[in-house]
Amino acid sequence: MASTSQLPGLYKDLQRAFDSRPCDLQKCGQLLAKLKIGLIEAGLLVPTPNAKLEDLVVARDILEIGAITSIRAQDVPSFDRYFSQLQTFYNDFSSVLPPSKREYPIRGLNLIRLLTQNRIADFHTTLESLPLPADEISSNPYISHPVNLERRLMEGSYSKVWHAREEAPIEEYKFFVDSLMGTIRNEIASCEETAYETLPLKDAATLLFFTSQSDLVKFAQQRGWQIDAAAGTITFAKKGEEHAEIPKEKLILADLAYARELEQIV
Repeated sequence: MASTSQLPGLYKDLQRAFDSRPCDLQKCGQLLAKLKIGLIEAGLLVPTPNAKLEDLVVARDILEIGAITSIRAQDVPSFDRYFSQLQTFYNDFSSVLPPSKREYPIRGLNLIRLLTQNRIADFHTTLESLPLPADEISSNPYISHPVNLERRLMEGSYSKVWHAREEAPIEEYKFFVDSLMGTIRNEIASCEETAYETLPLKDAATLLFFTSQSDLVKFAQQRGWQIDAAAGTITFAKKGEEHAEIPKEKLILADLAYARELEQIV
């Protein structure tokens, strides 16, 4: 457990681990756990109005590093918790604290997270509540990116969603774009299974936005597709020409019961 007097040293260690290339995720996680306990003990995790300005800045920075580290570790629930804790600093203390260079990148990450979870209503509510004039959204790369992404999704412009990965303003955005593409690929795959019996490997890769045949093969195996490497084709999993048996006896009994009810009403 970290004492309040240890916070400055732990904070410096966290900054070094976070800024190292590659980022030392394991060390960041260990330091963040200690620092959050220290913030609780110092009354800074949920700060009061009489907290010192410099302490608030440090607390906010620690939570921002935690949010970004969570994405780098692909831990979305952890990101959610850090983002929730940051709301006090971003909203209640916005008039007191100096601007943070990480605020809008983190707000943008939260918007893309909502898209990946198909929470479109929450996306628009969150977008409208941003402390940013509407005419500045397009000029803010961290917010315009998820806004453009949402528009492309609604249009069904999946190829543009794929290219949005290369337009990401920071590396962490790519994690959520990849997650979106996973959902999109499964939707496209379901359509392919219905529309085709077989497809050339090259065409399937193009439709599913795979640049690597090994990635396509792995995806195909997960869905139970048959791959003929010699012919260069994929045969989709047969749904089977199943004819659902009509439960005649149950239907007859249900009809008789319904008829009796009608007689009673009459």
